[in-house]
Amino acid sequence: MSITRRAILAAAPFLAAPALAQSPWPSRPMRLIVPFQAGGATDVTARVIAERLGELLGQPMVVDNRAGAGGNIGADAVAKAEPDGHTLLMGTIGTASINQFLYAKMPFDPQKDLAPVALVNEVANGVIVDAKVPAQSLAELIALAKGDPGGLNYGTPGNGTSGHLCGELLKYRAGIDLQHVPYRGTGGVIPEILAGRLQVAIDNLPAYLPHLKSGALRLLAVTSKDRWFTAPEVPTVAEAGATLGLKGFEAVAWFGLQAPSRTPKPVVESVARATLQALSEAPVQAKLKEIGSAPRPLGPEEFGRFIASENAKWSEVVKLSGAKLE
Repeated sequence: MSITRRAILAAAPFLAAPALAQSPWPSRPMRLIVPFQAGGATDVTARVIAERLGELLGQPMVVDNRAGAGGNIGADAVAKAEPDGHTLLMGTIGTASINQFLYAKMPFDPQKDLAPVALVNEVANGVIVDAKVPAQSLAELIALAKGDPGGLNYGTPGNGTSGHLCGELLKYRAGIDLQHVPYRGTGGVIPEILAGRLQVAIDNLPAYLPHLKSGALRLLAVTSKDRWFTAPEVPTVAEAGATLGLKGFEAVAWFGLQAPSRTPKPVVESVARATLQALSEAPVQAKLKEIGSAPRPLGPEEFGRFIASENAKWSEVVKLSGAKLE
């Protein structure tokens, strides 16, 4: 079934929702808070969807980057925002699911304080190395790490991100010791690995594509279930590590809109309808694919069920890995 067809079907439950034409919402420009630095997959996704949502909803949607604490700072700002539909979150796998199991203390409750609006897209993570690292494959990287326990650093866009938990799961499953170096976003990781101060990055793939094409960095494996469309020649972690304890390995990043939990249902449904309409349009699909992501439109109820399934998965991964943050 095509993306367009799926989006239309996903939108069907909301088509009968009360129209907001006579409501003052939106009465001013809206804010879409991105809980990471500019330049990463979260930010680029937000800018693609915000442009079209502003057109569909009749008010500009301004992207506001609030980085820090694995996305918790930006997510907390939305959780505590006025629930009037003018402030939304570009939620991530970390802010919506992983962080609550990883951090000893959370400034907000992602289940109670944020409402699902619409899932937008998903992105494979890559296991990426500096071209000077003497590893041409994932198996060779694992062997290198086993020969020098704790001697290799891996960078991610922050604690609690999909890159962080992918790295922890990789360490646990492969029986290796890598030192995690968290940054405030992908924009902090890339200069460090290009300068040779990091040996490995485990991060959303799109922002690294130019450096992979130039040969400055090397992609050893992708973390999706199947090979990723932007690098079909590169094996999955499950493929590359099938004999090394990594069979069945899968962990993609995903991005979706959330709102403060007390946001009126008609407003949530209006944003969801507009989002699903945008994701059914060829120009928006093309822009998302250009940045290396796959559109994945889901409305509020389906997105809520999806988050619940991710919670079950990542709570177990955090428990197995032993990762904990104060």
